[in-house]
Amino acid sequence: MKLMTTLLAPALLLSQIALADTKVPEGTYKIDVAHSKVGFEVSHLVVATVEGKFSDFEGTFVIDPKLDKSTIDVNIKSTSVNTDNKDRDDHLRSPDFFDSKKYEKLTFKSKKITGTPENLKVSGDLTIRGVTKPVTLDAKYTGSVKDPWGNERVAFRASTKINRKDFGLSWHKAVEVGPVVGDEVTLDLRVEAIKEKVAKK
Repeated sequence: MKLMTTLLAPALLLSQIALADTKVPEGTYKIDVAHSKVGFEVSHLVVATVEGKFSDFEGTFVIDPKLDKSTIDVNIKSTSVNTDNKDRDDHLRSPDFFDSKKYEKLTFKSKKITGTPENLKVSGDLTIRGVTKPVTLDAKYTGSVKDPWGNERVAFRASTKINRKDFGLSWHKAVEVGPVVGDEVTLDLRVEAIKEKVAKK
């Protein structure tokens, strides 16, 4: 056991140093929608859940050399909600929920970013149905890479939980075991973004 510990110690130390040195490449990045997901999950009839996503969104990351000075700005079209059920999706677009004809977009604008690339707290304003509330996402930088076409890419994962009624999504119907739709919604983002190329002077 002592021998194993002795052999593993250098490897563990090197991995900790590598994590400490992880740095997000600076620059301005545009979200690659084709390789990103803005998803959500909410309880259904207490005993199960329904998952969904938004298929039409855009966003920009400005990664500063000082990570806490970085910014994130995301816009999501409420009409693009998709739970793989037309009737349910039409209901979600109705005034009972997103009221998409009146409120076309959901937005998130960061105000503060703290932590390390492996453990980020991204605080900002989330706007749904015209109601803006502060939220904090637990996020993680998952790496950077250059694709076959020479584009520099970065990737992140983030999640948070919100109460839908805080944003005016207050439709409610109950059955014997409880509400048809739960109040707590889990948001899950998996984002890949492409660095904007600086024009040569």
